[in-house]
Amino acid sequence: VPGQVLGSLDRFWGFWTAFLDGRPLVLRELVSAWPFPVLHLQRLLGRQELLRDHPCKLCLQAVILAVVAQLRRQLEEPGRRSSSCRLRVLDVTGVPDDPSGRTPDGMNAPWSGTVALAKACVEVSKHQREFQRRGSKRHKGRSGTAAAPQPPGVDVHADLFVNGTSYGILRDALQSGAAGPLRLKCREFQAEKLSLAGIVSLLETLDPSCVRRVDLRFRNLGLTGLSVILPHLSRFPQLRSLKLQYSNVDVRRPTPESAIGIRCLAGQLGMLPSLRELNLGSSRLSGNLRQILCDLRAPLESLELSFCSLLPADLAFLSQSSHAASLKRLDLSGHDFSQGLLEPLRLLLEETSASLLHLDLMECRMADAQLAALLPTLRRCRRLRFLGLYGNSLSTAALKDLLRQTVELPDLRLVVYPFPADCYKPEPPRRVPGSRRIYEEPMDGERLAASTAEIHQMLADSGRTDLVWTYNPYGHGTMDYFSL
Repeated sequence: VPGQVLGSLDRFWGFWTAFLDGRPLVLRELVSAWPFPVLHLQRLLGRQELLRDHPCKLCLQAVILAVVAQLRRQLEEPGRRSSSCRLRVLDVTGVPDDPSGRTPDGMNAPWSGTVALAKACVEVSKHQREFQRRGSKRHKGRSGTAAAPQPPGVDVHADLFVNGTSYGILRDALQSGAAGPLRLKCREFQAEKLSLAGIVSLLETLDPSCVRRVDLRFRNLGLTGLSVILPHLSRFPQLRSLKLQYSNVDVRRPTPESAIGIRCLAGQLGMLPSLRELNLGSSRLSGNLRQILCDLRAPLESLELSFCSLLPADLAFLSQSSHAASLKRLDLSGHDFSQGLLEPLRLLLEETSASLLHLDLMECRMADAQLAALLPTLRRCRRLRFLGLYGNSLSTAALKDLLRQTVELPDLRLVVYPFPADCYKPEPPRRVPGSRRIYEEPMDGERLAASTAEIHQMLADSGRTDLVWTYNPYGHGTMDYFSL
């Protein structure tokens, strides 16, 4: 037994080191003789940020190729199933895909994880059919000859991204590979820029027992488009997260048709018993939030309503609902909290303070007075880890006061703050010729540097080296507090 344990540790360490060093050939050798039934990439590596490193794509490609080669050998030589490879489940969930199709070094064509997995499934299924056809010809006329047993195959658990480029190969993989040696099991499904018919056809082919998150990024679906797609989601009993950002539902002006559409939307959301996360960003829901969420079977833990034109009544409903005490993530970016929405927001934060981990209030037209009014409530959010205030008009003095009063929050790790309003040069706003868009006045680099230095010095003096304050809303990674 000690020798087996030592051998297992050597393989785990070897895989970890080869992945870190970007050595695909070594990875192929390790996977081809993997002695365990499961290879879970993210758990084996231990840190999700390792999956964002440059060698990730080449290494993942090597793992896929090794699995394909092993399955082909098992199809052609059934006796080799007794070899040292015991792999039955390859889990690559959490591995970032590359929707832009950038090419890693060493590859001659655009590459994405979804496409690579789909092509592998299609290739193995095709090879299986060819082998069975050759076998049937070879045994034709031999009475009583038993067909060669088929290998048990490998289930690949993955997060899939699909657009117009990857749609065809993914559809073929899901349709032809469901009963093949290499089977795709989708955990998170993200799609954009597909037709309604295309997205419905893919949803119908996904294994219903595996899907946990669906993220549909379609512009201008509206209530009509959602009424086509959402009924197909009810076949996923474990669906916990639904993101419908940019669907552009607009119910600001009630009509008989919109009332029917809202009741339909609410009923379809109510058919998702495990739903805990909902994103309706960029839909105009003014005054209709209660009607939309009324049929949900359990409180939400994550609610994203950025740029949704909410009214005070919508925030009041949330404050009084069962969702308030369960919310871990709340995104209300793009609302005007300079006037009538401020007090409803404060009351909502009071109700969510015990559970809230992530609060996003970017581009909410808040000035120093509004932030000062919210500060006592923010200090009660003792579990808060992320605070987003980018795009608000706050002075350096207000930001320093915010830091002094929130640095005592023990779990706070990231604050995305705006460029201080007093760091802009006193010049007229610039307008692009031929455009109505007004750009902000130029930044005073010296003032910004001085303001940034003050904030960093305050952080250092407070001993909170674990707390990041940045005015860059990009590049630091999105914290996901919603557990699947």
